[in-house]
Amino acid sequence: MSSAQLRFYAHLNDFIAHKRRQVTFEHRFSGSPSVKDMIESLGVPHTEVAQILVNESAVDFNYHVQDGDRISVYPVFEALDLPDALSVQPQNQPTHDTRFVADVHLGRLAAYLRMLGFDTLYPDDYRDEELARISSVEDRILLTRDRGLLKRRIVERGYAVRADDPWEQLAEVIKRFNLYDAIEGFCRCVTCNGVLEDVDKADILDQLSDRTIQYYDTFRRCTACGKLFWRGSHYEQIDQFVEKLQRER
Repeated sequence: MSSAQLRFYAHLNDFIAHKRRQVTFEHRFSGSPSVKDMIESLGVPHTEVAQILVNESAVDFNYHVQDGDRISVYPVFEALDLPDALSVQPQNQPTHDTRFVADVHLGRLAAYLRMLGFDTLYPDDYRDEELARISSVEDRILLTRDRGLLKRRIVERGYAVRADDPWEQLAEVIKRFNLYDAIEGFCRCVTCNGVLEDVDKADILDQLSDRTIQYYDTFRRCTACGKLFWRGSHYEQIDQFVEKLQRER
């Protein structure tokens, strides 16, 4: 049986057995598996990986592991001191078109992302196969807590959400994809993900409560579903959250 020496860096250690974290360990294998298959067999989704070095040379996911290989696996967006002789572009690099699709367990996170202006689909009745297809066909980042879903070959961009609390999940995603400067609140429908447009208060008075008429003057309407929005307590709360994120970045 063949063997390879592996080392996972930074938050990739979240996915592997405790005794293998932050150390170089031996992994025995049969045949000549791809490095992608080997990494995922150890628990790490390929969507979390930015760079793979084999014997100090960069390889892509299709590299077939050989007996005696020394493999270093680095996460996305980590500022690490890599060897100079890199010949392959890192995997899973960010793009300026940051769009998401979230699985059924991340409804609150999806709503918060929409409140910050990010195009986020939340098809709460879709099976894993459809979520993976949407992510691939529409080039959307798949957000899920199901690590097995991220291991599907069709999924090229994804993130395994760690936290349970939706606010912590939001902070994770903003940090992971460096979205601080892309936040643009009050421009997307929280309900259906449609784009909001300005609407004159005088034209919608019959749709507002007396209290809303008294305290708010700026309104926007979803171009898709027609729902009205104004900067109420939910937006005030998320504005405070964003201010805190910006201070801590």
